[in-house]
Amino acid sequence: MRAVVLDTETTGLEWRQGHRVIEIGCVEIAGRKLTGRRFHRYINPEREIDAGAAAVHGINSEFLQDKPKFVDVLTEFLDFVAGAELIIHNAPFDMGFLEYEFSLQGQGLLAERISGVIDTLKLAKEIHPGRKASLDALCERFEVDNAHRTLHGALLDAELLAEVYLAMTRGQESLMIDLSEPIATSHQEGAHFERPALKVVPPTDEESAAHDALLEGIQKESKGKCLWLGPIG
Repeated sequence: MRAVVLDTETTGLEWRQGHRVIEIGCVEIAGRKLTGRRFHRYINPEREIDAGAAAVHGINSEFLQDKPKFVDVLTEFLDFVAGAELIIHNAPFDMGFLEYEFSLQGQGLLAERISGVIDTLKLAKEIHPGRKASLDALCERFEVDNAHRTLHGALLDAELLAEVYLAMTRGQESLMIDLSEPIATSHQEGAHFERPALKVVPPTDEESAAHDALLEGIQKESKGKCLWLGPIG
């Protein structure tokens, strides 16, 4: 699976009022591992930035004056995300802005160029209903270091979200069953099979320590409901 974790910064909160994208940050995940490939561009929005938005991301109009316009980065951006599944925190916000930018360029829908979208805000609320689901809250919950995040930034937030997403979905791939392999059976009456002796490979000290640490993390996150350890106390 190829996925792209994406974040944007904008001139304001509402694309329907003509607000524009001013920064795009993306990092690539393949096989549940960060590949090191990134896409990051600042964009001249050709309009002023709302004071409230500037207070969040710290980007001003003067800084963006010599930056490319969205049309100038469109092809490169599409080359990076085409065919991938996008992972976005509060996806309707970012996708709304990106689809608006695409419409301004007469480029159709971004949604038709990708394989789908995962909204980590929605996912976090489903996994932990009633708990805070901001990116900062998730970084704290999954022990992702965000001490250097004093302002919002598209690339930094995409990198943090990638770590949060991998931690939040850790172990899910082990629950998948491969149904493509046929199940070996025998219909021969009286058929008998010799079972080979099982080889038991004991874990190393490092593997045992990693296993214990994982269970302790589950115990802490579930507030003492980890079935393998029993209740706290």
